[in-house]
Amino acid sequence: METVEFLLSPFDNRRMANLCGQLNEHLKQVEERLGIELRQRGDRFSIRGEHGAVKVAQQVLDILYRSTSTEELSPEKVHLVIQESGFEEAPGDRQNTPADSQLDIRCRRVRVRPRGERQIQYVSSIRDRDLTFGVGPAGTGKTYLAVACAVEALEQEEVRRLILVRPAVEAGERLGFLPGDLTQKIDPYLRPIYDALYEMLGFDRVAKLIDRNVSVRPRI
Repeated sequence: METVEFLLSPFDNRRMANLCGQLNEHLKQVEERLGIELRQRGDRFSIRGEHGAVKVAQQVLDILYRSTSTEELSPEKVHLVIQESGFEEAPGDRQNTPADSQLDIRCRRVRVRPRGERQIQYVSSIRDRDLTFGVGPAGTGKTYLAVACAVEALEQEEVRRLILVRPAVEAGERLGFLPGDLTQKIDPYLRPIYDALYEMLGFDRVAKLIDRNVSVRPRI
């Protein structure tokens, strides 16, 4: 265990309140996710915990404080910054052990291992249930893990066809009028799914599977 003290500057009451969140919810989120003890007084912070977690916590707070100059922070933003830090050992998360290898998603080209308790629950739910909803911020692995589970099931002949369905609704982008047939019109909306398929199956194999084992269906 180690303790690190540091300052965040330039000090600004409004930005500091934005960083801490209502009732210090953002600081508590960092504490719980990284397994550290965090103390704050004005612009002075004290972090106590394991060396790796302390280092990541300081980096996360620095990034978040810089963000307060241009945006209002939210729990989702805090989550994404921690996620992008690459830190894996959150309290309550299961440590990877040989017994956890059964949780791996095995595809011919890649092997995917869920990271953290929520991803483990997500993958287990996909495998055990006919219908699973994944809700969360962007970048948390919802699409990638779902595609990996689908590819695994297809390769193990547990299913005969994959059906790709996505609402034809823009998610921040401005696609405008899209020419082409029905499949070409909705391709931009399915890009994250296609990217995952290409990584797990290869471009040539995905092209061969389209229409035979992979169906694309828009949902208006």
